[in-house]
Amino acid sequence: MSAGTTSSLGGLPPQAMATPLARIASRLRRDPILLLSLMAVIAIVLIAVFAPWLAPHDPYSTRMSIARKLPGWTSPDGVSYLLGTDVQGRDILSRVIYGIRATLMLSVLAVIGGSGIGAILGILAAYYRPLEGVIMRVVDVLLSFPAILFGLSLSALLGPGTLSMVLALGVSAIPGMARIARGSAMVVMKQEYMEAGHAMGFGNFYLITRYLLPNCSSMLMIYATLQLGHTILLGSVLSFLGLGPQPPFAELGSMAADGRKFLQIFPHISTIPTMTIFFIVLAFNLLGDSLRDALDPKLRF
Repeated sequence: MSAGTTSSLGGLPPQAMATPLARIASRLRRDPILLLSLMAVIAIVLIAVFAPWLAPHDPYSTRMSIARKLPGWTSPDGVSYLLGTDVQGRDILSRVIYGIRATLMLSVLAVIGGSGIGAILGILAAYYRPLEGVIMRVVDVLLSFPAILFGLSLSALLGPGTLSMVLALGVSAIPGMARIARGSAMVVMKQEYMEAGHAMGFGNFYLITRYLLPNCSSMLMIYATLQLGHTILLGSVLSFLGLGPQPPFAELGSMAADGRKFLQIFPHISTIPTMTIFFIVLAFNLLGDSLRDALDPKLRF
């Protein structure tokens, strides 16, 4: 077989073989939404990473004497509380910073685990057609159960906490990713380079890891980014219901729940973490939509 034919097995045709990073960089120059959403996500990640250095106060230090202070309040000893204090006198700004860290960490763990399993199931279903019926029926069963129901069931079995919430979020990420991976893999399976790889006698593992998975990676990246925003929102709901990390752990959903009894007289206790959740989810959703526009072949031509 000629060198030219051999090189064609490496992936898509030359005009479509620009790396995802190159396509994203090209899109950044003409898509302000992608640029802004990317900058917002980077800022969120930096806040999560450097939370111990950014938080002005100890997020777990309680002082009932300064409970429920409004944003901008300054104590008699000159200590400023930019976003006020919560029902136990803890600095809301510090807890929001730590809450971003906790919410992002738990959601990323859930998405990595659930999306990874879903991607493997979807690719196996597309590549090994005899397994397709079994795998996709399992996926359909998982898709029929709301994630909150998983959270309630796991909380009953394991007790409310971090583990049960991460497992519930991870399981909820499996079916959607499995369907996306299967659809993308079936398109790749029809390409000539896959047929040539079979004709040359390449093994199944080599074809999947060398050709099938890399050429599905763009769509998987897009969906994982969108799934992360959904998972953050869902995790916050579970925490709001008391199924996530337990007090005094700083997590945005539980912080919003702490102030619900004082919503009419001290709305900032709940609205500040709620708005933080809103902006985080919005940033990841906008980034996912922009990545889809940049990486989806159907939208590039």
